[in-house]
Amino acid sequence: MSSLPLPRGIDTHRVLELIDPDKDADGLHPTNLGRLVLRIAEPVESSLPCTPKGIIELIERHGVDLAGKHVVVVGRGTTVGRSIGLLLTRKDVNATVTLCHTGTADLASHTRTADVIVAAAGVPGIITGDMVKDGAVLVDVGVSRVTDPETGKSKVAGDIAADAVERSSWYSPNPGGVGPMTRAMLLANVVEACERKAGIR
Repeated sequence: MSSLPLPRGIDTHRVLELIDPDKDADGLHPTNLGRLVLRIAEPVESSLPCTPKGIIELIERHGVDLAGKHVVVVGRGTTVGRSIGLLLTRKDVNATVTLCHTGTADLASHTRTADVIVAAAGVPGIITGDMVKDGAVLVDVGVSRVTDPETGKSKVAGDIAADAVERSSWYSPNPGGVGPMTRAMLLANVVEACERKAGIR
């Protein structure tokens, strides 16, 4: 099991490749990501990436039907951005995905059309009120460290600005939203891997 991000100077890809794919509870080993791309993981034969899996579970548990919805993902990291697009477009979810990032020209033109925005760029407040249509579902997964002007101490800040939240129909904050779901999905992946090993699944 890995803990990402790893300390600076350590090659994350090299570490991930050293993990036995069958024991990869994070679902980030190249073999497991490849199975996801090829849809071999349907039904589950390997662990799915925890944070994207947790995001979808969280949205659906709050009564949001993703089928046919336009989801704009802002962020291109392996942990969330790239892998969540693969999960969202599976037939059992059936969303349409636009993948954007910090280099996207006119990002707002994409986010304004979104039914759901998953912000995972790691840029504080990158999604502002003028970039969101009324009633959109917002999921903040961005993690940045900023200085609190009142205390002078470092704190975690998300990607979604307060004025964007005001326009949403449902919002998952950061911190306090997806993080606990990531841990829950990690535990679920461990149990599922044990069941597969025991021939229960």
